[in-house]
Amino acid sequence: MCFSPEADLVGGAVIAAIGIDALRHVQKRHGHVAIAALPLLLAAHQLDESLVWLGLQGHVPHGVEHVAVWIYLLVAFVVLPIFVPAAVLAFEPTRRRKWSMAPFVALGLAVAGILAHAMVRDGFSASIRPYHIAYSLHMGDALAVIVCYVVAVCGALLFSGDRHVVIFGLVNLLAIVVIARLTVDGFASVWCGWAAVSSGAIAAHLRFAHPHRSSPYRLAA
Repeated sequence: MCFSPEADLVGGAVIAAIGIDALRHVQKRHGHVAIAALPLLLAAHQLDESLVWLGLQGHVPHGVEHVAVWIYLLVAFVVLPIFVPAAVLAFEPTRRRKWSMAPFVALGLAVAGILAHAMVRDGFSASIRPYHIAYSLHMGDALAVIVCYVVAVCGALLFSGDRHVVIFGLVNLLAIVVIARLTVDGFASVWCGWAAVSSGAIAAHLRFAHPHRSSPYRLAA
């Protein structure tokens, strides 16, 4: 993912197929529609980035590129920090477990609001780097906002009552650490690409897990 426009196109198409498979197996699983739709959202995100690549390479008009960058950053910075914890909250089986997700949803809303405000107020840019696109958002206290973003997205996954979702959260948290060490300016592009690929685990969970029984991770219950 994110190595070239062709990689984003192929990856987006494959992940879209995974997302369709996830939605096909969501029946009889109350509250799982949102989490099943996550691969489709991330697939569209990767397909959109292919337009960013093509725009930066001069193959599509600048106006198309600018809109594509807007869409990419809106999904990465505004939609995902709200969508992920809200999706986890939706399938938690009890009111107590749903309330445990509420702080992550609230934090995601706050982070999304701060990042959206920064996008409108201070602007952003995108440029090609070796094997990725560097997205730059001009704002203060960036580190604090990034930490809150990670807590909102990965924290909701880690504190889920479902063992498979917790594993998904652990894998993505580890990926965040590795990617942050490998590249700073390419973090948004590379991690979103990784999250799209790893979302295939969601389809596998919906295909093979028992529809009437969650897999509780008791330490997080």
